[in-house]
Formats: sequence, structure tokens, C-alpha cells
Amino acid sequence: MAKVQNPIVVIPVRLAATRLPNKPLADIQGEPMVVHVWYRAMEAAIGPAIVAVADEAIGAAVEAAGGRWVLTRADHASGSDRIFEAVSTLDPDGAHDVVVNLQGDLPLIRPEAIRTVLQPLENSEVDIATLAAPLADAEEMADSHVVKVAMAPGENAGMGRALSFARNPAPDAGPFYHHIGLYAYRREALQRFVGLPQSAWELAERLEQLRALDAGMRIDVALVDTVPLGVDTPADLARVREWMGSGKGG
Repeated sequence: MAKVQNPIVVIPVRLAATRLPNKPLADIQGEPMVVHVWYRAMEAAIGPAIVAVADEAIGAAVEAAGGRWVLTRADHASGSDRIFEAVSTLDPDGAHDVVVNLQGDLPLIRPEAIRTVLQPLENSEVDIATLAAPLADAEEMADSHVVKVAMAPGENAGMGRALSFARNPAPDAGPFYHHIGLYAYRREALQRFVGLPQSAWELAERLEQLRALDAGMRIDVALVDTVPLGVDTPADLARVREWMGSGKGG
């Protein structure tokens, strides 16, 4: 069993978003959304939390809240590429053996969920860890915006090995869970992953984690009770503002 020694949380963000322009700087309870995500990462208390930005305006907002940020190239194809550049710049000697990729549009993520994503990496055979929650109903199963993961039961309760990820899977290929896009990579696994070419399965489903499975990398899943509300659209942002304004979130 491998022990997680020294994780770092990296939050990749950029201003370019088609459905919600300037999304990371959207105001929620008087502070930019990216700052709320950074707060959640700090509350998880698993290691330093850094925001990897493509735009200096985001960095300025993070710095104003007391956070650390690093400027990365604007043309990265994915958040994984951005966090790899960030950790390579900040930690070239590899002192941090695990890199947690926390999406910048999850202001309601629970700190305990961030801690939970480290648990599968206690198994030395696991390259990448992620999270999932039970599907709420048949409507959620049919929603192509909800990514589903099928997994084989693990040795420990509440964990399993990912077999496939899909937006519209065959119903009899499950059981399925609602995938949550939070990842913890072993440092060497992240380096390998960003160096891989896109796979046919990845391109067909538009899910980059399938590149890792195609390459024989092992992804294990830890189960949590609830799916955090992400922000992709103005309607999502309104829901998060209402939720946090009620005192239920944040």
C-alpha cells in the first residue's frame, strides 16, 4: 500500500467560456467564483492550493483574496495540461507526489470530498483517483450532460475500479454512478497522461479520462453521497447564488 505523502491542489481556470463568459470572475456573495473554489481547497487542508490561470485578471482576483496563482499558457487543450505546466513550474523537483485537479466551477464542492479523492491512491496500483455519487433517477441516467462511470467493486467499501465512462451508455452495461470531475493524479501518472495522444474512445465520447483507460492506466473511484452543483450556464450561476445566499452552501 502506497501512502500519499505530499499532495498539492491545482485549480485550472481561464476566462474563455462559451456558455458563461468570464465565468471564474462571476460574483457570488461578493467574491469571484474562483475564490470560493480556492476557499474549499484550503478548507480541505490536504496541502497547498494554487490557481493555474490563463489570464492575469483571474490571478489578480485570487491574489486579492490571499491566494497563490501561476500564469500558464492560454492555448492548453485541457485542464490536465494546464495543471501539469503549473506544477512543473512551481515544483520542478517533484516534492509533491500527488496532484489534485479541482475544477474552477465547483464553488459548492465539500472539503471532505476533496479529501476523499485521495483515498484510492493508498493502493499503489492506482494511477488516478476520482469521485462518483449514486445516480438520482432515470432522468439523470438519460441526461447526456451527466457523465456516468461503471466500476468493478473494490477491496474497500465505497471504492471501485473504473471500467468505462460514458454520456449515453447501454443500460445493461452498468451499474452506473454519476461521475464527478475531480481527479487526483500520481505525479508520474500525470506526466504520462499529458504526453499521450488522444484516443479513439476519448474522441468518440468527448471524455479525456478515456485516454488513460485506453493506455492501460488504472483509475479508481471513491463514492460520495452527493454531486456538487457545477456552474456552466447563467441558470447554474443563479442556483449557486441562491444556494449560498440561503446559508446552505459555501
